[in-house]
Amino acid sequence: MGSFSIWHWFTMFIFGLVVWLAVAWPIARILTRTGHSKWLAVLALIPGVNWISLWIFAYKPWPREGE
Repeated sequence: MGSFSIWHWFTMFIFGLVVWLAVAWPIARILTRTGHSKWLAVLALIPGVNWISLWIFAYKPWPREGE
């Protein structure tokens, strides 16, 4: 097999960045609306940790609107 060119790695990087943004952006918006830090969206990108953080987020008391 031949080696990959720089363009292959560049396109894979761009593709990975687009996928990362497609996942992290909506999660960050949801976290911000619920009163949490948007940086917790990074946890959604770590395999295994994403499930644990989702369960913690689901059962954690949420701030109420209008109080």
